[in-house]
Amino acid sequence: MPTRMTDVATIGDIVIDCAHPASLARFWVAALDDYAVAPYDEAEVERLRALGIDDIEDDPSVLVAPATTDRPRIWFQRVPEAKSVKNRVHLDLRCADVDGEAHRLVDLGARVVAVRDELTVLADPEGNEFCLIR
Repeated sequence: MPTRMTDVATIGDIVIDCAHPASLARFWVAALDDYAVAPYDEAEVERLRALGIDDIEDDPSVLVAPATTDRPRIWFQRVPEAKSVKNRVHLDLRCADVDGEAHRLVDLGARVVAVRDELTVLADPEGNEFCLIR
């Protein structure tokens, strides 16, 4: 049994498969508090150019980083296959006003999948389910 915090794993990154990482990253930046698309420095732009990518909008892997290091980073990575079934893992977002937040997220491009007593299930613009809970 681990006895110290360094002996156990912690979540460093969450990775979400998608068709268009840049636009999905922008959705989640707007959806989440204190997250931003990580800036592209010249070294990263050059790395992309070496891969034949001249427009960062076509970046196959976009990082969304929190303002503080105590929360996980979120990577959006391009995959060739479309989503076809329910997510095996999803995010639960906490908020005080589930109805109001659901409306805000729908305005950003999400859609409501189901409404239950204490939670609302939504899907992001690419169909990845997530929950809003009180």
